[in-house]
Amino acid sequence: MTEISSMVITHSKATVEEMEEVWDGDLEYILRELYANELVCECAVLKTCNRIEIYVVSPKGSSVLFQFVKKMGLSSNIFDFFDHEESIMHLLRLSCGLESMIIGEDQILGQIKDLYQIAKNLGTTGKMLDTAFSKAIQVGKRVRTETGINRGALSIASASVDLAEDTVGDLKNKMVLVIGTGEMGTLVTRALSHRDIELMYIANRTYATAKELADEMGGHAVHFDQINENLKKADVIISATGAPHFVLRHEQVLEAMDSREKELLLIDIANPRDIDPSIADIPHVTLYNIDNLRVINEKNLEHRLDEAKKAQVIIDEEYDLLIKQYKRQRADHLISEMYAQLYQVRSQEKERALNKLSAYHTIGKVENRIIDDLTHSIVNKIIAEPTKVIRNAAQVGDDEMLDMVSRLFDIQKKTEKIKIKGEPIPCSRNLE
Repeated sequence: MTEISSMVITHSKATVEEMEEVWDGDLEYILRELYANELVCECAVLKTCNRIEIYVVSPKGSSVLFQFVKKMGLSSNIFDFFDHEESIMHLLRLSCGLESMIIGEDQILGQIKDLYQIAKNLGTTGKMLDTAFSKAIQVGKRVRTETGINRGALSIASASVDLAEDTVGDLKNKMVLVIGTGEMGTLVTRALSHRDIELMYIANRTYATAKELADEMGGHAVHFDQINENLKKADVIISATGAPHFVLRHEQVLEAMDSREKELLLIDIANPRDIDPSIADIPHVTLYNIDNLRVINEKNLEHRLDEAKKAQVIIDEEYDLLIKQYKRQRADHLISEMYAQLYQVRSQEKERALNKLSAYHTIGKVENRIIDDLTHSIVNKIIAEPTKVIRNAAQVGDDEMLDMVSRLFDIQKKTEKIKIKGEPIPCSRNLE
């Protein structure tokens, strides 16, 4: 039976280094690679700074994902593999912020929306994943409306600012440099703007973007080629770019430290990392990355356990509704295919009967309508009871009965993916 399977790599098992090794970040390439597999009917990928998740709809999802892991040559110790129901529950919890490093954070919901939309735009999703992701987004919104799970919630961006304060103390008289003006960099800047801080500098490869953000947040824009000068003066640097390479190299920081006396704190919340990890070996330099934010999460979790319990009640309720929805969809698909087959036979036999009768009599509109009504009624009466049986089987989870109907009417065969001239044709968007 074709269902959802997923492979999940998160901060709970994998380090930043291990997540960086999974692939180079080309999301569309990975989606196309997965979708080209004849066994994959649908697929979607979620990639954030501290998680990589792959969802496939396939009759052999676990095999497909295992081969993917094997191809990457990574240790299976950092992966979790989920079956259909586990994948659905995980996705619902993820959208509500319960699986995030910072419990209850809001950013993950927007990331799910954006990453799902990429897969949808590429045409790699279908009815099953569309149903799951739509439900996840709806549940994520509901939990944030009906509970306080995100009230005062930290994000990785704000947690990095908290980590800076825990390390160097009050930031009021410190110079803080933020590198990057993307989503994460903007969140860092916003978190800093809410603190009592006077010297905030923002650097970006596009100076105009840095200046626009600096003007909005009360900071000062820095040309990217001036970072070396600011390295000599900054107390704290938080880097959050989307660059595929290091933006701070060992020799840069080493040269800067030769001309300064005070300590330097570097916090890297980018994935892939912005800051060369060897910089941590330079005297008087402290380098933190996403792994160090786990401590912040533990403090956050203590205050959110009650709200997390409320959120889980809602998730359980919505999970049951989603499973029932899938069952109805599977039954409706089988019934629709059965009707289509029987009505095709009905149409063919009706035409054959009319041709035979017309050899002896002139067949008018009345006779034609009577025969049409007769064959229509016969088909509906024949299929009425099987329809009830199929819907009841779906409702009680009798997969054996549904599989038998599928084989009996040769419906499973119609959902397989075939290839024409090397191009994959997607499976029917159904739940078989």
